[in-house]
Amino acid sequence: MSGVVIEDYPRTLMELERRFTTEDACRQYLFQLRWPDGFGCPRCGATQAWPISTGRWLCGGCRYQASVTAGTIFQDSHLPLTTWFRALWYVTTQKPGVSALGLQRVLGLGSYKTAWAMLHKLRRAMVRPGRDRLRGTVEVDETYWGAKEAGVVGRWTEAKALLIVAAEADGAGIGRIRLRRLAALTRAQAHRFIAAAIEPGSVVRTDGLNIYEGLAGYVHDRQVQRRQPEGEHLLPRVHRVVSLLKRWLLGTHQGAISHEHLDDYLDEFTFRFNRRKSASRGKLFYRLAQQAVQVEPVPFVSLSRHKL
Repeated sequence: MSGVVIEDYPRTLMELERRFTTEDACRQYLFQLRWPDGFGCPRCGATQAWPISTGRWLCGGCRYQASVTAGTIFQDSHLPLTTWFRALWYVTTQKPGVSALGLQRVLGLGSYKTAWAMLHKLRRAMVRPGRDRLRGTVEVDETYWGAKEAGVVGRWTEAKALLIVAAEADGAGIGRIRLRRLAALTRAQAHRFIAAAIEPGSVVRTDGLNIYEGLAGYVHDRQVQRRQPEGEHLLPRVHRVVSLLKRWLLGTHQGAISHEHLDDYLDEFTFRFNRRKSASRGKLFYRLAQQAVQVEPVPFVSLSRHKL
């Protein structure tokens, strides 16, 4: 029988520093987040285990030595968990977000590369596995990110990144959002994004672009522009999100983002935007730590294709 999950998290930086002064304290916290209903062996599923001196748990079924960090973003990290916890706190308590250089300075890390890798691993954890799709009335539109291109007309581009944005209506305001980079402006890719991001049966409101035609399983509210030079009046929520996104990319990150890693930044912006009304920064720490033990490891080699 599943137990009741109690949201346990530090409320202040001082509380964080008091609670998580040792590796063991951090491991115990991650244990509760990873196995809130009790230990479950990653290999055989047995529920009985004993702690052993190496900071691992010995499975009573198959004798496997399970580590709470194995299979998570913390796997194979040479950094202490106490440093990771401070990074989690700093990332979630800074509303505008943080840069790798800022994280390096705050944590006193000797390497910019280490701070950069930590941030990207945490961004991967900002997408909760199996998260709920948007629902109700959802505006969808595409936009571009990148420098201006000479001689480019209309929606075609080679140097800019193509983004697709979905914004849920919450009365006159904006509910949750989803963002993704598209390889090409095609019907197949637009429909695939909508299927992944929006609950079937919802109202999908788009402009008149033909890539949105033929949506199956949705009520398609197709808004055709007439005389307006921009679609802001037709899709106000998604245009507001795009404006905030670009301001954030140019502000916190000075626009220095490669297309290769843009999806990670979109995930971070989505995480922050969808939790913008949270009154507790500590709860954001809890959510990110909770998701960090649910996301598969992110080897540095998978991040480092971009030259640092």
